[in-house]
Amino acid sequence: MSQVAPRIMISSTASGAGKTTITCGLLAALRSRGLSVAACKCGPDYLDPSFHRQVLGARSRNLDLFLAGEELVERLVADAACGADVTVVEGAMGYYDGIAQSDVASAYDVARVTGTPVVLVVDARGKALSICAEVRGFIAFRTPSQVAGVILNRVSDSYAPIMARMVERECGVAVLGHVPTLDVAALESRHLGLVQADEVADLREKVDAVARVLERTIDLDRLLRVAGEAPDLDPVRPAPPEPIAGNPIVAVARDEAFSFYYPETLDLLERLGARFAFFSPLRDSRLPKGASGLYLGGGYPELHAAQLSANASLRGEIARLVVGGLPTIAECGGFLYLHESMEDVDGASYPLVGVVGGHCYGRGRLGRFGYVTLTARHDNLLARAGESIPAHEFHYWESSNSGSSFYAQKPQSERGWDAVIATETLYAGFPHLYLAGCPQAARRFVSACATYGQGGEVR
Repeated sequence: MSQVAPRIMISSTASGAGKTTITCGLLAALRSRGLSVAACKCGPDYLDPSFHRQVLGARSRNLDLFLAGEELVERLVADAACGADVTVVEGAMGYYDGIAQSDVASAYDVARVTGTPVVLVVDARGKALSICAEVRGFIAFRTPSQVAGVILNRVSDSYAPIMARMVERECGVAVLGHVPTLDVAALESRHLGLVQADEVADLREKVDAVARVLERTIDLDRLLRVAGEAPDLDPVRPAPPEPIAGNPIVAVARDEAFSFYYPETLDLLERLGARFAFFSPLRDSRLPKGASGLYLGGGYPELHAAQLSANASLRGEIARLVVGGLPTIAECGGFLYLHESMEDVDGASYPLVGVVGGHCYGRGRLGRFGYVTLTARHDNLLARAGESIPAHEFHYWESSNSGSSFYAQKPQSERGWDAVIATETLYAGFPHLYLAGCPQAARRFVSACATYGQGGEVR
């Protein structure tokens, strides 16, 4: 059955053009009108959805065509839009920037697949007629471009009407408004980019200040009309997965050091029968009672190395149980935590869990980055030999023992590398997983947890 789903994407000509600030301000401005608003984010980003969530008090979905595929992305947009008056999708990078030098898995690709109208944020600072060449180039580059409107960013209130008339005359596209320079909304940066939403002082006050500006400078009625022109959605909906008997309890690390989890992955694990027990490796001395699985997600353990190391009782219990066969997924930051030792941001070294032999250290620059296809070299917790799992890497910390249970191949590239330490009960490596896009791997994990909880041997 088709579904009416007003929606719009906020994209831009390049990274750093103010998409997140404008998206969050629009979410708050639309909500202040009494509308029910939903949010999504293109790509594998963990951080921007946390800002959406703080603004709306509700989850924001990742729309990633490489990790999830077209059918799942269409379902996620429809799920987000269900019951919402409007859905706002935030793009990633520049509008056409996808895998390698292609538009594959770009914001444009998501807009194309989901039929979402796009509002292009264009940096107008220091420009006059030249901005029209830029806008016309983006509109003409693909047919259809999905671009239905423009927002002029970093332009004064006095010059914005002149520029808007010029862009509409020369480019034949609606200018929905402008945004002046917004120093009030400046967000801090760190070695991995933006801080997480709950670490930004007075975030709600900052977003509300942006919203008040946008209510004045952007034609929200016109924007909503553009969103209402989106075609109805009619996604393919497969039968729900059959739950695994046993309803195993999976201990999930969640605190300031570990917070990167895809909600869609957690949703699928729950539908497969897993029950979550959240705990803090920073503060809890024991794992949750009855845990028969462990999930250590990504995050910033390097910022909390001393406190993680000081919690010796939990480190010891995790080491004993993981070595003893507790089914465990440890991604990126969780992988670092399992090492024998790790440097913090000041270069001081601390002992950690010790399941993974080796040392972790900062490189001072981004290491392996981007999408990869992981191909298993041998049977393990998540895959049989020769099977593949889509994933992505993003880390500034390195390991002296990154593993070789999988081969990580970059798409549309000859580049690849060894990755992951995996056994019949363990996945530990830098690549982040989106298990919603690889349901067989999710089923194997929950099945292994159920077997462990029943006292059986995981195979």
